[in-house]
Amino acid sequence: MTAPVVFVAADRRECQAWAGKWDGVHALQLPVYWAVGGTWQGRDVVAVANGAGSHRAMAGVAAIGHLKPHAIVSVGTCGALDSSLRIGDIFVPGEIRTDGEIWPVLMPAGPVALTGALVSVDRIAASAAEKSDLRSTGALAVEMEAGGVARASHGLGVPFYCVRAVSDLANEDFANDFNKILMPDGRFKVPVLLLNALARPLTRIPELARLAQRTALASKNMGEFLALCRF
Repeated sequence: MTAPVVFVAADRRECQAWAGKWDGVHALQLPVYWAVGGTWQGRDVVAVANGAGSHRAMAGVAAIGHLKPHAIVSVGTCGALDSSLRIGDIFVPGEIRTDGEIWPVLMPAGPVALTGALVSVDRIAASAAEKSDLRSTGALAVEMEAGGVARASHGLGVPFYCVRAVSDLANEDFANDFNKILMPDGRFKVPVLLLNALARPLTRIPELARLAQRTALASKNMGEFLALCRF
């Protein structure tokens, strides 16, 4: 494998639509939850998913360091902090803000997309009030992994990019407590999530179905956008 472009996500569903466009897709044996390789327009490409959170993202990058990547791209969904962002919108941040650090982000050659600052935090922004507080920092969107990918990519001396698709709005509160069932390994306790949803079925179950639809739309839109980009 020549120096690949590597796409790092939290969950494989976030990049399956994109990887589905590649030629010769095959599973890779790497110390992450999910990894595939293939080719796209003659270039080797790799996608990995290793759970939610910056530490899981950093471990995902460490797992592909030996591949000598040409570039590393943090991909997946994000939450809107600004009311102008709608479900499925593509957001390409110009910088990643973490607690006390700002990481520069390269811009891919390709279609025009919404851009601005993205804040990367250690928990799911679960309420409109929390998102409003984060918006006051000047960031337009929020997620949990890009800061870790940025730090690890810069540590390797590899060009870093980030492409995100919006899956929840700035004025929304989550009915389900996703932070409560997020495990240290970056995965969710699905049985507990479903059990908790049954406690308030009229609000929590429809929300889970809605989020699944939104994630699918975000994945589709991101795959179409990435197919037009060069890194």
